Amino acid sequence: MTKVKAISLLSGGLDSLLAARVVQDQGVEVLALHFISPFFGSALRGKEREAEELYLENFGIKARVVDVSEEYLGVVGEPRYGYGKNFNPCIDCKIFLFKKALEVMRQEGAKFLITGEVLGQRPMSQRRDTLNIIARDMGEGDILLRPLCAKLLKPTRAEEEGWVDREKLYGFSGRSRKPQMALAEELGIAGYPSPAGGCSLTDPIQAKRMSKYFEATPAERRSPGDIRLLLAGRPFRFPGGSILTLGRNEGENKFLMSLKGEGDEFVRVLGAPGPLGVFRAADGADERELAASALLRYCPKAADVAQVAFADTPDKEGVVVEVSRPSEEELEGWRA
Repeated sequence: MTKVKAISLLSGGLDSLLAARVVQDQGVEVLALHFISPFFGSALRGKEREAEELYLENFGIKARVVDVSEEYLGVVGEPRYGYGKNFNPCIDCKIFLFKKALEVMRQEGAKFLITGEVLGQRPMSQRRDTLNIIARDMGEGDILLRPLCAKLLKPTRAEEEGWVDREKLYGFSGRSRKPQMALAEELGIAGYPSPAGGCSLTDPIQAKRMSKYFEATPAERRSPGDIRLLLAGRPFRFPGGSILTLGRNEGENKFLMSLKGEGDEFVRVLGAPGPLGVFRAADGADERELAASALLRYCPKAADVAQVAFADTPDKEGVVVEVSRPSEEELEGWRA
């Protein structure tokens, strides 16, 4: 007998892991989608296959990592339902991701979607009214099953068709994690991530950076690469739109090396220890001197006037400019 297939949305947190397993343990074939963008899941960029293997090995869940970075910029820039406390378009985000999952559901011949949402857990996106809005706007809300709080909601098609047993679903609600932790122990799920926001758009500092970037940058010029730089290390954005991000420690220096794109340059002060920077010049803007000055501010052992190198690799001199240390007022005007 052919198994019924379902698509689960996998955030990486405990709730989505539980939701996938609860349905899978009822004999349904589940494919879990883990969406990533510069704002969430970005650490998995370039490590997609490794992450998929870990989900299967650690949790018994078949997963697929899907990068939605380009399309997601439109969601952040113009959310129909606005933002949460910071720059987080949570309702629009859910609708967007569910629609992407719906596309995969059709491609895979699956019957319904699964999500780990719990009624009342999130103040913006998991109220009863917003759950209804999300289900309505995705176009096929009756195929969206929320196993952890299903008993508090109307039966979905998966329950009515007998693809899952409603009696084996749950009625969790509120912000307490104790029911989920108890269920995880019952299902033998260990080593799961601790509860966290997960999305940089909910962080006040990062949200402010993104708000400034989206306000100052036309939609056609916004890019995931720019955003990754602005969310890393110590970022600066100059009047012409060029970006400089500095590593604050050795770990960030190494991470920045992975963010360098085509045409970007590594920046370092010559003859003195200091941070490594990645510089991305805006089209038509010559802002190397500003970037060099900003970098010099964080090299206390360098002279007040020093030479700064811009090159394709950190060990080359490339283009060298001589600059003086900027004032705090100048530096503040460049902060992203």
